[in-house]
Amino acid sequence: MDQFDVKLLQALQSDGRLSNFELADVVGLSASQCSRRRAALENAGTIASYHAHLDREALGLGIVVFVQVTLATHSPDNSRRFLKLIESLDEVQEAYALTGEADYLIKVTITDLKALSRLLNEVFLPHDSVAHVRSSIVLNRLKQTSQLPLGHLMPADNSKAGNARSRGNARPRGKRMKAK
Repeated sequence: MDQFDVKLLQALQSDGRLSNFELADVVGLSASQCSRRRAALENAGTIASYHAHLDREALGLGIVVFVQVTLATHSPDNSRRFLKLIESLDEVQEAYALTGEADYLIKVTITDLKALSRLLNEVFLPHDSVAHVRSSIVLNRLKQTSQLPLGHLMPADNSKAGNARSRGNARPRGKRMKAK
């Protein structure tokens, strides 16, 4: 992967609808080169999919909740039962297995508090794989992005980094340090 691939990925993360002609302007290659590179990144699985980003609030999904779940027992069968439950729930947007106190952290998007109460009390808590549920309702979203950080894929410009470091460590000119 080179700097052109990284630029292409950054551009597509911002707008997945860009044509190869539009990508060519951003990346600095021809449209046919962008087309070949995009196809190669898709075939390699680097570009996993394209989708429309929907506005949850415009669709009546006003509440985001993070739910911590602790399993009743820690066994492969119990984990599979819980995974099956999570996969069956459209309200679950993301789910993570964790280390620490909770076994899972689940992001739920839901219409209102009544629907949340039903989900927690009638779906999660009675499920035989679940021992404990703790929920936190999101009050305000500070940041949301689906864009991955790609800076680590760009070649480092050591001359700029080195100059910034040396300037930061240098004494200001014209002043002498007093000996103690």
